[in-house]
Amino acid sequence: MNLTAYFLDRMVAEGRGDRTALYCVDSTGDATVSYAELAARAARIGDVLRGLGAGRGERVLLALSDGVDFVAAWYGAQRVGAVTAEVYTFLRPEDYAYFLGYTEARVVLVDVVTLDPVRRALADRPPGRRAVLLAAGVPEAELREGEHSLATLEAGAGDGAEPEPLTGDDVVIWKFTTGSTGAPKACVHPARSPVESYLRYARGVLDLRPDDVVLGVPKLFFGYARDLVAMFPFGVGAAGVVFAERSTPELLFDLIARYRPTILVNVPTMMSAMLASPRAATADLGCVRLCTSAGEALPAELHRRWDATFGVEVLDGIGSSEAYHIYLSNRPGAVRHGTVGVPVPGYTARVVDESGTEVPNGEIGVLEVTGPTVARGYHGAPEKSAATFRGDTLRTGDLFSRDTDGHFAHHGRADDLLKVGGVFVAPSEIEHCLVGHPDVLECAVVGVREAGLVRPWAYVVRRPGSTVDADELEAHVRERLAGHKRPRRFRFVDALPRTANGKLDRRALRERVEG
Repeated sequence: MNLTAYFLDRMVAEGRGDRTALYCVDSTGDATVSYAELAARAARIGDVLRGLGAGRGERVLLALSDGVDFVAAWYGAQRVGAVTAEVYTFLRPEDYAYFLGYTEARVVLVDVVTLDPVRRALADRPPGRRAVLLAAGVPEAELREGEHSLATLEAGAGDGAEPEPLTGDDVVIWKFTTGSTGAPKACVHPARSPVESYLRYARGVLDLRPDDVVLGVPKLFFGYARDLVAMFPFGVGAAGVVFAERSTPELLFDLIARYRPTILVNVPTMMSAMLASPRAATADLGCVRLCTSAGEALPAELHRRWDATFGVEVLDGIGSSEAYHIYLSNRPGAVRHGTVGVPVPGYTARVVDESGTEVPNGEIGVLEVTGPTVARGYHGAPEKSAATFRGDTLRTGDLFSRDTDGHFAHHGRADDLLKVGGVFVAPSEIEHCLVGHPDVLECAVVGVREAGLVRPWAYVVRRPGSTVDADELEAHVRERLAGHKRPRRFRFVDALPRTANGKLDRRALRERVEG
C-alpha cells in the first residue's frame, strides 16, 4: 500500500498519464502538470531522498510553499517509504527548531521563503543531529557548504526504482495538531488512513469524479487541504489547483474565474471574508458543484448568507489530525444548517458524559468517534495518547449534541467552557450569535476574571465600513440568548489571532487579554 503507487503511478499505469493532475500558479505564471510528469518527478526526487539517507521509516520535513515542488517532493518521499510531515512556511526560526528537534527529520526541504529561518534553526542543532537541507527553487550559488539544490540532484537522478513495498500498517504520515492549546503534536498514521479516508469520505460523501477540479483555500501543509487538493482527486484522475500566494477573497475569485473549479475546499473565516468582499455581488460561482467547510464551526447564519449570495451548497463537516480527516459531514442534497451532519460511512459517533456513558439526544457531552483512520497516538506523548486514543476510538475533547435524526451539532471545546454565574457557557454559542449580526465579520469570546468572577468578553472584527457599536451588539445578543451569556465588554479589533491552519488561537487571545 504505497501511497505514491496508489494515487499517482496507478493513473499512469491505467493510461491516464496525459490527464492534468495540477494547475499551478506561481511567480513565473501558470502551468499545468500531467500525471505522467508528476509521477516522473516524484520518482527522481525519491532517488534523491534515498541518496541522502531518507529511505523507509525516515522522517522528511517539508517546509515548502504550495506548488509542484511541494507535491512532487511529498510523493517522492512517500515513494521510498519515508514518513512525511509538513509545516507552515511563515514560522520563526525557533518554531522550525522545535519541529526539527521533534521529528528528528533526516531531510528538510525548503524554498526561498523558508531557507533563512530553517538555516538559523539548524545552526542551533547538534552537528550530528542536523537534518540535511535540500532547497527547491533556490539558485545553487546562494547555497552554503553542506546544503543541496533539489534541481541539481534531481537532474542527476535516475528514473527511480520500484516504489517501496509497504503494508497498510506501515507508518508513513505524521499529521500535526494545530497547536492552539499547546505545542503541536504529531498524530502517527499508517498507510491505510489516507486510503480509507479517500474511499469513505472523498468517494462515499463527496463523490469525486474524473472531471472535478478542486481549489483549496487553506495551504497544503494543512492536511485538510493537502488531501482534498493533491491526494484524493488523484484517486479518480481529477485535478487540483495549487498556488503559492496567501489566500484572499480577491485571489480566490480570480482563480475561480480562471480555472472554473467544481469543488471549493473552504473554511468559515474565508467564507465570511468572501461574503464581505465588494466582488461578492458579481462573482460567478456557477461552476462550483459543492463547497466543503471544516477547520472550525460554521455558524448557521453565515451558512444561510452564503447560500443566499452564491447558491453553492456547503457540506459542513468536522475532522481532526487524530482521525486523519473528516469523520462527520453533511450530505449533498441533505444539508442541515448549524450541524456537521452525520457520520461518514465506516465511522460511528457517540456523545458521552465524563464517565463515558452516552447522553440522551439533545444533551451536550464529549464526542467519541470510532473508525478505521484513528491515529496510533501522539509521537512522544504516551500519557496524552492513552487519554485520547483507545484502539480505533478517539475521545475528541469536542462538545457536541445529537438530534433525534442523528445530526451532530458542535458546541466548542470542553476546555474552552466558561463558568459564568455558576453556569457553564460555550463561547461558540455567543460567537455564532454575534456573527449573525450583518455588521460582524468575525468574533471571539473569552473569559476574563473581574473581581474574582469570570465574565465573557467579546472581541469583534467589524465588516468594512461598519460603525456598529457595543450597545447595538449587546441588544442583538439580549434578544437571542439568556442574560448570563451576554458579553460584559466588547472590544473592536482589526483581526483575531489565528494558528497557521487558520483556526482561532484562543491561547494567544487569552494572553493578549491578560497582558
